[in-house]
Amino acid sequence: MRKVTAALFASAFALAATAVYAANPMVGGAPMYADKNIVENAVNSKDHTTLVAAVKAAGLVETLQGAGPFTVLAPTNEAFAALPAGTVETLLKPENKDKLTKILTCHVVGAKALSADIMKMVDDDKGAHPVKTVGGCTWTAKYQGDKVMIEDENGNVANVTIANVEQSNGVIHVIDKVLLPKM
Repeated sequence: MRKVTAALFASAFALAATAVYAANPMVGGAPMYADKNIVENAVNSKDHTTLVAAVKAAGLVETLQGAGPFTVLAPTNEAFAALPAGTVETLLKPENKDKLTKILTCHVVGAKALSADIMKMVDDDKGAHPVKTVGGCTWTAKYQGDKVMIEDENGNVANVTIANVEQSNGVIHVIDKVLLPKM
């Protein structure tokens, strides 16, 4: 009897842990909470320290804590590291704030778009859907299988590696490249 009860308890605990994980996806080793805003969650992700530093340098913290809704395409530290040497350091300088702001706001859409919404739009547009960003860029959304991809104005393609991380003011999709506007 004790073994059966222990096994049932262990199964129930595992199910409860799975439900918590599903409700709070992990990004950069930290749970992301749907009742917190984009900034409150992003600061906890060890994979997004460069993005958080850039958002602070550009003065966009207050905006991304606002009501939204926003869809943020969130490049990882590795994505920033893949830029040419010295790019991030140069962008973080106060004299480059306008350029940094442009790049970051081109990673933000002024609506909440889950991956299923993006796939539906792509299907409706026969394979590619234009995505207008807050920063004035127009990216192209595509998908292959269940993988969503975003192409910037220069032809660079970012893959969504973690989709649908819901926030109180929108959604985050983690991407593996920094998208760059034509400059």
